[in-house]
Amino acid sequence: MPVEEPYLVQPADGAYAYVQPDGGWCLNNAGFVTGGGRTLLVDTAATERRALALRDAVLAAGAPLPRTVVNTHHHGDHTYGNGVFAPEALILGHDNARSEQLAAGHQLEMIWPATDFGTIAITPPDLTYRDRMTLHVGETEVHVIHPGVAHTTGDSVVWLPAQRVVFTGDLVFAGGTPFLAMGSLAGSLRALGLLRSLGARTVVPGHGPLTDASAYEATERYLRYVAELAREGCAEGLTPLETARQADLGEFAAWRDSERLVANLHRAYAELAGKPEGAALDILAVLRDMTVMNGGTPILCHA
Repeated sequence: MPVEEPYLVQPADGAYAYVQPDGGWCLNNAGFVTGGGRTLLVDTAATERRALALRDAVLAAGAPLPRTVVNTHHHGDHTYGNGVFAPEALILGHDNARSEQLAAGHQLEMIWPATDFGTIAITPPDLTYRDRMTLHVGETEVHVIHPGVAHTTGDSVVWLPAQRVVFTGDLVFAGGTPFLAMGSLAGSLRALGLLRSLGARTVVPGHGPLTDASAYEATERYLRYVAELAREGCAEGLTPLETARQADLGEFAAWRDSERLVANLHRAYAELAGKPEGAALDILAVLRDMTVMNGGTPILCHA
């Protein structure tokens, strides 16, 4: 099947979401806020080609190129394109997002060596924050909020209170399976509480089409399902893989990238064992188990 082209949605005056179908591995969403002759970009893209296409989309919307890029977290699909916008744009992220990005380096090329990522210069945040900060893009107030350990230890939520638009990063996957291997199940549940408290009308997820607050309920049901599976699996002495292989996904079976269940169980098992939220897992073991869950075929980079 041909890959669908990215598209722009304008949920509010001066606010744009850049959606990359189908939202699977490495096909993230980005967005931008523009006003007063300035532009703030939320996230970039996984490949040089896709980051350049994002750059063209900003210009095609009549917006100036960004002076600021906010990274919602360190994963390469959201940050590899930073170098396309720097050094003209200042890169902003959570304290942990900078250290995590530097530690990850060219991790995506190692996971998917056959993918043409182009020329990628790892470009971590120049400016970091601890809890929250406020930026102004023309007359638009932009709140950047750290929800605690959730998808990763360095997540940021980008909230436009006047427009009631929120960019969640990978706290929400619309129509896709959450991924907790580098974060926390308990923390992700707390982060959903934060998102609910904002009262957003439009939710721009990290992957998948634009949605609304109903996505929080669906995500919470999944997370509680994983937590219960983990409790049952631990009680029976099963490994995360054994638990995942016998699980009935029910309403979540149609979500993209269902093999992530075993990664999420690895995280849930770690938390049941008393490990700190966000403690490093054996990512190679997680990837091997996801390959098994994917029918023995390595997961594919959709970019």
